[in-house]
Amino acid sequence: MPAPKAPVSRSESHAWLITGPLFLLGALLSLPILLSDRTYPVGHLGYALALLALATLATPLELRFDIRRQALITRMNDVPIVLALFYLSPWLAIFVRVTAGLLWNIFGARMSGPKLVFNVASHFASIATANLIVFEFGLHGGGSPLTWLVLAAAALAGSVVTLAAIAGVMVLLQGVSQLPQFLKSSVPGFAVIGVNIVLGLVMLLTLVASQWGALLLVALAIVLFVLYRSYTQFFRQHRNLTEMYALTRDIAATNHDGTLPDVLLGRVRALLTADSATLWLPGYGRHHEVMLSSRFDYPGLLDSATTPDLFRQLAMRTGQTVIAGPKAGAPELQSALQEAQVKDVVVVPLRSSGVAIGTLEVAGRLGDKVVFGKEDVQLLETVSVQVGAAVENSRLVDRLQFDANHDALTGLANRRRMLTALGEAMTGRGPREVVAVLLFDVVALQEVNESLGHGAGDQVLIQVAKRLRGLAPQGALVARVGGDEFAVELRTASAEAAAAVAETLRAGLRDRMVIDSLTVDVDTNVGVAIYPDHGTEPEALLQRAVVATSVAKSRGIVQMFNAGLQSRSVRRVGLAADLEAALNTGELEVYFQPKVALKDRRLVGVECLARWEHPVHGQVAPPDFVSVAEHTGQLSRLNGVVLREGIRRAREWADAGRSLTVAVNLSVRTLNDADFPLQVSELLQEHGVPADRIILELSEEELLASGRGIPALKRLRDLGVRLSVDDFGAGRSSFADLSRLPVQEVKIDRTFVQGMATAPSDLAIVRTVVDMARHFGLAVVAEGVESELTLGLLEDMHCDMGQGFLFSRALPYERFESWLQIQADADPTVAPAGEVRWLRAVP
Repeated sequence: MPAPKAPVSRSESHAWLITGPLFLLGALLSLPILLSDRTYPVGHLGYALALLALATLATPLELRFDIRRQALITRMNDVPIVLALFYLSPWLAIFVRVTAGLLWNIFGARMSGPKLVFNVASHFASIATANLIVFEFGLHGGGSPLTWLVLAAAALAGSVVTLAAIAGVMVLLQGVSQLPQFLKSSVPGFAVIGVNIVLGLVMLLTLVASQWGALLLVALAIVLFVLYRSYTQFFRQHRNLTEMYALTRDIAATNHDGTLPDVLLGRVRALLTADSATLWLPGYGRHHEVMLSSRFDYPGLLDSATTPDLFRQLAMRTGQTVIAGPKAGAPELQSALQEAQVKDVVVVPLRSSGVAIGTLEVAGRLGDKVVFGKEDVQLLETVSVQVGAAVENSRLVDRLQFDANHDALTGLANRRRMLTALGEAMTGRGPREVVAVLLFDVVALQEVNESLGHGAGDQVLIQVAKRLRGLAPQGALVARVGGDEFAVELRTASAEAAAAVAETLRAGLRDRMVIDSLTVDVDTNVGVAIYPDHGTEPEALLQRAVVATSVAKSRGIVQMFNAGLQSRSVRRVGLAADLEAALNTGELEVYFQPKVALKDRRLVGVECLARWEHPVHGQVAPPDFVSVAEHTGQLSRLNGVVLREGIRRAREWADAGRSLTVAVNLSVRTLNDADFPLQVSELLQEHGVPADRIILELSEEELLASGRGIPALKRLRDLGVRLSVDDFGAGRSSFADLSRLPVQEVKIDRTFVQGMATAPSDLAIVRTVVDMARHFGLAVVAEGVESELTLGLLEDMHCDMGQGFLFSRALPYERFESWLQIQADADPTVAPAGEVRWLRAVP
């Protein structure tokens, strides 16, 4: 892609191409007046001096519009011009206009060279234009509306000439591409010109009525000056607040999607009217160094900065803001700026938990005579606070996502990441490739744990992981998918080639390991499954590799999967018919587990869980019969049974004076049924249960992977049904992802909750999820609350609700009713001597 073209840039010395024609235009416009025989009284000289003083004082009053590298400045000198056109001869009017502008340019703006000459030519051409209009149409006395019209037209025409001259210079020096933005930004200037003309006419009428009115006009001018300064300050503050709000909103929206620097740097550069804005984050841990800059007239981001690294290192070392420019900063800093050809710079350190983690920098304040000031520094420091928090949150989310996809002990990918990689490999494989899963089960790990301790067992797993990483072919993914199970995903030419790789890896793993000065013999059982021969879904392929591995344990060989090994699948096929019968006869039972508000230990709801006691196989695990229901088209009926029972019990509890919410787990596949929201609505109406008493829980991974289910979610939301994300934290999602979904609740995965009392990382994850959920207005439920210590930690971080064995296991309806009665009858403040009660939920 070709680089964007830089805007045209010419030297200021070329301005004579505009300056010369302006002088010529002023002379030509003055020629009709010069050739006329009209005379003007010399007594106007006193007025000229007074108006010269007024024009000189009015010139600094300006409304400034920064346009790219130029600045459009509309001054209050239109007021004295109106008076000069009425009271003075054309030559004195020219004298007043040019002299006032010249005095300001030399002593106020300190201009010199081409700019000064251009401004003189511009003043001359504009007043000559105004004089010609007054000369042609004449004046009819200060009180005549015709006089007002002529004076207004003359002043307006002069301003148009001035704006045209500025536009001409801009096109000449910067190119025609700048003209549209300049013209658009000039519109507010005409409003100011109109106000100035009206003020000038009001002053004229006052002076015509009485010369003593000048005293009132002076007082009015002072008041207007104060009001104008207040207005400009208010306007600047309003603009800054608006930009800060937009920046905060965009930071929140892009915090975790990788676009934070793009949005941040562009807005910061525009907010501070700087030539460049730079974000620098030095490398730390897994995070690489970041150096990105947004520069004027460049559409993207650059991986370099205009200022020397000296400023960033100084800000990081001292932890203080560094500002340097023509009148600020130590001599060595000013010298470094001069060498880099940068006018001025402000560098603010970014902080995370009180530690500097990088810098935010702006350089080159746009405008020749303008530099960064105290307000700019304060504004950038305010922005840096939000940016520091955003970077910290982004890195924390990256860590959460990394931890969610990697095994904490070995650092390998975990089961979730392996399944994702399998799906990607299946989609992207070549026409003559197969995707293989090699599953390694470490033999006798239990014996190592029992004889040498779990620490030794962990060391064995770490060594196995290290060896597999070193032995695996390039491009293969190595993962730990179970306690003692490792999987390798790779693309290869055939099933035979995959089996050969498995043999090589198994042989390499047989080498003895030294653990705490003891030599340990390690062997593995290996099963192999191939896509597409043995399965077309990642989960199925991995499961069939597990089946092959279990057979390999008895045979001592690398076992390739085949259909004859599918004993569990055969069992599931048998369960399909039994499940249909169970649904028809009401054999499935719904259990209830309480959800407790941690603030006041009050029972606020229950979660409904399906249980199936098979007459032959005994208790069937929920994942087994849910999977059977999904693959046999019975999932809708299964969900209907649980949902109907939950809604019916909610009605009964409400009639008994207990307002409890009822949570039901759903598969995202249910949302693909367009009639499901209608079924929910009909059940709610049938039992007279308010929609907000029902909470539908969907797993984090399924919810974010499903795009087709979003319309159904929104329809459920519109009904008033609450939606919850189950097992949050175990997937790869972020709150930025959830903000696009109509959910109201987050349930923290039980693995983090159960580990938070002993693992600082789990505690930090739970605390972060609670804090971020509160920021996004989501309720938080902690699953797996099993100890008083865990409960206390959750209460300290103001988690909303808890659920776990500390309160109660999932119970059938009759036992749950008994549990409710016990809680209602017991006095939680009194306990028999020597008895330590479990924490109870009090309805």
